[in-house]
Formats: sequence, structure tokens, C-alpha cells
Amino acid sequence: MKRRSTLKLLAGAAAVTGMDSMLPRFAAAQAPRPNIVVVVIDDLRWDELGFSGHPYLETPNIDRLSRESANFTHAFHTTPLCSPNRACILTGEYVTKHGIYNNVDRFQLSRQLRTFTGTLQAAGYETAHIGKWHMGDKPTPRPGYDYWVSFAGQGRIVDPELYEDGGLHPVSGYITDILTDRAVGFIEKRRDRSKPFCLFLGHKAIHPDTVQRADGSIDPTGPHGYLAAERHRGRYAGKNYPKARSADPADSSRIGSEVLRRIVERKSSPAIAKEFGATMNEGADQQGIRDRAEMMLAVDESIGRLLAALETQGLADETVFVFTSDNGYFFGEHGLTIERRFPYEECIRSPLLIRYPARFKPGVPLDQLVSMIDIAPTVLELAGLPVSANIQGHSLLALASGNAGDWRKSVLVEYYSHDFPMPWVLDVDYRTIRTARHKLIHWVQYPDLDELYDLEADPLEMENLAARADMRELRNSLRAELLILVGQSLSL
Repeated sequence: MKRRSTLKLLAGAAAVTGMDSMLPRFAAAQAPRPNIVVVVIDDLRWDELGFSGHPYLETPNIDRLSRESANFTHAFHTTPLCSPNRACILTGEYVTKHGIYNNVDRFQLSRQLRTFTGTLQAAGYETAHIGKWHMGDKPTPRPGYDYWVSFAGQGRIVDPELYEDGGLHPVSGYITDILTDRAVGFIEKRRDRSKPFCLFLGHKAIHPDTVQRADGSIDPTGPHGYLAAERHRGRYAGKNYPKARSADPADSSRIGSEVLRRIVERKSSPAIAKEFGATMNEGADQQGIRDRAEMMLAVDESIGRLLAALETQGLADETVFVFTSDNGYFFGEHGLTIERRFPYEECIRSPLLIRYPARFKPGVPLDQLVSMIDIAPTVLELAGLPVSANIQGHSLLALASGNAGDWRKSVLVEYYSHDFPMPWVLDVDYRTIRTARHKLIHWVQYPDLDELYDLEADPLEMENLAARADMRELRNSLRAELLILVGQSLSL
């Protein structure tokens, strides 16, 4: 894997012992093995749902799911970008271990991932992947699945081409409905009903249609944009989303980072504006936010249909139902638009609901810091399977049971630059530590421009405290803790 130089702080980090050796492994459950359903929404912010505070989006089925689930209120993406984070979810590993570190085509590497679905299949589960894969652009099946339905790259919203039944076929209809049809069909018509099953559903929504050039940039002449199902278009016409102060272009303090200033200046340059035009603000203006909300209406219906199918089959309480996203999104906060890769709360926080009343108390919010790499070990422990040594996350059953002991006090969020960086983005990597109250951001290519935020006093991350003398002790403490976290991520 391509590596760039990191700050001196990180030197020798690979030798640091990982947290796996410090946290207890919990005994496998002896109860009958549950079914597993994992639903991943594309580009969904943690607060872009009815129950999480969206001012007008109605998500009654997801809201019901939240009432019946454990709600992990401080869940964080390990690497907030489609391909890397999906690999983190499926493997329980950091990008430095699984190797899918950006959105460049990793077809062969993605065939070698040690996924929890592959482990479940080997243990007798019937497994299915339906929807977005996006670790390699080819839509063909990957190991670890008995049933496979996918599409090339980002797919298309209307009348997509799906790989299923051994080939690529055009399918008429709206992508969210089509994928839900396949998911419900799998639940209802499994080949071997004596086996428990695992279904991984990766919705295309709420990613817009885009056409990308070979260098990863958007082709503005191609189809793009958020498109709701026809039945939902115009539902929120005239509605306005109250923008945070950090998204107000008139507020000069909205960008507290020198690195971001450089990025925003580059992005707003005449050359970039001329080439990309309106697509540079896609999803950040009021119409874009309304379009995203209208796309989510079909997703909410999808969740309702899945829950209904499980109930009809008498499987609802015998099934672990996980709902999450692959990364967040910016509505103009910090001057960022069409972005999901930067280490601010709008992007790195994730919704995470787990419904399984036998082990997770319904309607209980859990505010400990959890990571996307915790999903794989949680699923494996629920299935009564050992958590292999390669997995770097920790089972969330410890939190659900109240026996977490010395649970982590911080999470690592990291990003490795694109092999073909977007034309408007500086070539920057970062390593970030997020605690219950503070966040330290280290920009690898700009080691003197660290950022430090007090999230209790400054939840919008508008005042960078890194240069303040009275913050030196805290900054040094967080740097030392970041060293440990990066060392854990590098333990192979």
C-alpha cells in the first residue's frame, strides 16, 4: 500500500501493542444462532433522520427501529469514505490492515478481505450481499456469499444494470425499491431454511447519480443529482433546513482551520468553478437537502418492508438487525460541499442501531465511543463464533450487558489521500483522535497545523485551540494517545 510520511509523533507506532490484548473476549452465546441483517445507507449523516432531529424528514419505520433497538449515539466512521469504511465494517479491521484505503478500484484486493460474512458462511450460515459493494468497480460476486446482487461502481438510481443470476442485466425501476425486492425475496425464499442467514444490504441511496472520469473527478456533462422515487418527488417542496452557523458563508469564523481555508480557496477558484459549476454545491443547498430527504423516504419504506418480512416469517426477534451508514456529509459546514472525507462531526459520526431484544435492551441510548470496526466482532459473538485475532474492533455486547469494564476512551479516525485526488482537494492525509469531549486533528502533510476542539464548549468546531498555551498539556496528552491508537491500527 502506498504510504506517505507521517508526523514524528507516529514513528515506531507499529510496535505498540494493540488494544485487543487489553480487552477481554467474551464467551460465545449458547443460544440458537440468530439471523443477521446489516443495512448500510450511503452518505447518510448521523442527524439526517426523523428520530435524530431532522426538521422535516419523516422516517416512521426507522424511528420505530430506533425505539426497538440499542441506539449507539456516539458511533464513528473509521475512515469516512465509501470503499474504506465498508471494508472496515465487513472485516473489523482498520484500513492499514485490510488495505482498501480509498475509492480507487481494488477488485483483486477486495476478494481477499476477511469478512464476517465469509466467516458466517464457513460456519453454516446462508449469506447474501445485495446492493453497493464499491471495493472494486466490477459487479461480479466476491467470496463469502451464497447469493449476490450488485452493480458496477456507484450504480444508477433509475433503471440500473444489476449483476444477478450469473450475469449483468438491465432492470426497470427505482434502485431502492429494486434492492429491497431482492432483500425481501431472500428473506422469504432462502434456499435452505434449516440454516440461519446473513443479509448485507448496501443501498445506493442517498448517493447521487454521478459519472466519474478516470482521475476520480466528476464529469459535469454526465447524469448527476439526487433523484427521489417518483411517488416522493416534491413531498418537501418549500421546506428549509436550518443551517448551522458553521455553514453560513457570511460568518468568517466558520472555517477555523488553515488547511481547510486552503482547500476552500482552491475549490472556489475560477478554474474549478468553471469546470464543475453547480455540481460543486450538490446536496448542500436547500434544494439538494430536500432531494436527499425525499430519497430517504424510499429507504424508510425499505426498512419497513424488511421488518414486516421478518415478522411474517416469525423471525423478527430471532434476527439481529443493524442499521448504519458508510460516511456522513456536509451541508456547507466549514465551507465544505459534496464532501464526506474530512474529520468533522458532520462527516465522521454515524447512526448505529442494533435491534435484537434477546441481547440489546430496546430503546436504550448508549453514549460510549464506538467504531465501525466494532460491528464485525459483535456479529460474530452473537453468532456464537470466535473473534479472530485479525479483528481490531470490540464486541458491543459488552456495552449492552453493562460489563464493558475499561471500554475505550477514544476512537481513531484516519484518511489516506486518493491515488487520483479530486482536483479541488489538497493532497492531505490525517489522523484524528476523538474523545468524549475533545478532538485533535493531525494533518500529515501539514504537521504544524494541528487542530484541537473542545466539543462541549464548541460543538460546531469553529475555534481551533491548538496554538493556545493553556492547551499545551491537553494537546500533548492527546498526541500521545493518538500515537497509541495509530500503533494499534498498524498492528498486523
